[in-house]
Amino acid sequence: MAQGAIIVGAGPVGLMLAGELRLGGADVVVYDKLPAASGESRGLGFTSRTAEVFDQRGLLERLGDIRWGKQGHYGGIRIDFSLLEESHFGVMGLAQSVTEEMLGAWVAELGVEVRRGHELTGLHQTDDGVVARFEGPDGPVEDTAAYLVGCDGGDSTVRRLTGIAFPGARATRGLYLADVVGADLRMRPIGERIPGGGMVLSVTLEPGVDRIVIHEPGVRPHHGEGELTFAEVADAWQRLTGEDIHHAGASWMCALTNATGLAEQYRKGRVLLAGDAAHDHAPLGAQGVSVGLQDAANLGWKLAAVLRGHAPDGLLDTYHDERHPVGEQLMRDVHAMSLLYLSGEEMEPLRAVMRELVQLPEAARHLAGRVSGLHIRYDVGGPDDPRLGVRLAPSRAVERPDGSRVTVAELLRPARGVLILTGDDDTAAATARGWADRVDVVTGGWADQDADRTAPQGVLVRPDGHIVWATPDGGDLAEALTRWFGHPAA
Repeated sequence: MAQGAIIVGAGPVGLMLAGELRLGGADVVVYDKLPAASGESRGLGFTSRTAEVFDQRGLLERLGDIRWGKQGHYGGIRIDFSLLEESHFGVMGLAQSVTEEMLGAWVAELGVEVRRGHELTGLHQTDDGVVARFEGPDGPVEDTAAYLVGCDGGDSTVRRLTGIAFPGARATRGLYLADVVGADLRMRPIGERIPGGGMVLSVTLEPGVDRIVIHEPGVRPHHGEGELTFAEVADAWQRLTGEDIHHAGASWMCALTNATGLAEQYRKGRVLLAGDAAHDHAPLGAQGVSVGLQDAANLGWKLAAVLRGHAPDGLLDTYHDERHPVGEQLMRDVHAMSLLYLSGEEMEPLRAVMRELVQLPEAARHLAGRVSGLHIRYDVGGPDDPRLGVRLAPSRAVERPDGSRVTVAELLRPARGVLILTGDDDTAAATARGWADRVDVVTGGWADQDADRTAPQGVLVRPDGHIVWATPDGGDLAEALTRWFGHPAA
C-alpha cells in the first residue's frame, strides 16, 4: 500500500502544508518545477488570522521585526482596526519571498525533502494511492504516495490532470506589479484612485525599493504577447501620476489580470488542491496567500491523521466542506473589491455610502472580520452553539495549578488537539484518556477569567485552533473526539 503524501509546489502554501504533515508524524516529499525559489513576491504581508496560524506553530517570531497595519481596507474603503475591540491588525510590507524563505528553513529542520527542478507531467490514481510522473534534471522520475496535493498555483497542472473544473470570471482589466529600485516614491499603502478609473499603489519595501501596482483603464491584460518591459511600467506610471521613474529600474515585475477561478472540488479521490490551485484571483485585497496558508493549516493535520491511521479517510471530506465556502466568499469579496477599487467616478456614490457604513462599529467589525479572517466559522457538527467552529484566540492564556501561564498559541505548537479544562471536570479528563496519543489535556484557569466571565470551563480545540466542543452546551465530548481525532486507542 502506498504511503505518505506528495506535494506539488514549493511556494508558501506547499511548504506550510509539508511542515504541518511532518508535525503530524506523516511522511511527505515536495516537488517543484523551478530549480530554485523564484524570489518573487506577488503578496506583501498577510492577514491577522494568518499571523495567528504562524504563531500557533512558533513561526511568527522567525520573521523578525514586522510591521503591523492598524488600517485596513475593503476595496479601498478604509477601516480603522484600532477602533474595534479585537485586534484585526495584519502584517504589512513583508515580501512573500521572506515568508517563503522562513518556511523553507522550517521544513528543512523538520526533515522534509524538497526536490526542485521536477515538473509534473502526468498522474493517475489507483485503489490505494497516486502515481505521479515528473521530468527532472536527470530525466523522467516516477513517485507513488497515498495522497497528492496540488499547491502549484493558479495554472495548476495537478488540477488540469485530475480533471477538476475551475469556473470563474474572464479577464477584463490588466494590472502591473513591479518592485522599483531608485525611484523613492511616496507611500500610497492602500492605493489612490486616479480620475477616469485608474489606480496606483506604492509601498516602500526597504530604502530605495518600492512596490508599485498600476491599473490603467483601457490597458488590456497581457496574454503572452511578449515580455513586460520596464518602459511600459514607467510609461503607465507617468501617465497616471505625472511622476517620471524611467531613470529607475525594476528588480522584479509582472503583468496580472482580474480573472478569477474557483475549483469545484478541493478533493477528488486521493488528490487535493490548496492555495491558488484551488482559488485564483488578482491580489486586490492582500488575501490570496493568507487564504492559501489557512488551507494548509486546515488540511495538514487532517491528512496527517489519515496517513497515520488515526482517522478515517472521510475526515478529508471536511477539508472541502470547510474551505470551499471560504473560497466562495473570497471570490465574492474580490469581485466587490474590484468594482470599488478599479471602477471610475460612476462608482463614487456607492463608495460614499460604504465610507458612511464603516463608521458604524457593527459594519466595520463585519468587513474587518472578512478581510482579517478572524470571523471564519466552520460547520463542525454538534449542537447549535455559537462557539463551535470559531477559532479560540491564540493570545488567550491559561494559568496552570503551579501558577505558570501558557497561551493557547503555545499549547498548539505541537500541532495536536488540546482539551482545556478550567473547572473540576474529572469526567472529561477521564474521557479524553483514550486519545492521549493525539490530544493534550491542560488544566487550570483562564488568566483573564475576571474580564471574560463567559469563558467555557471546558473546550476542545483542533490543531488548527478551531473549537469543536465546549461546556456546557457543546455536545458530547466523546463524540467530538471521535469525529475529529478518530477512534480511541485500545
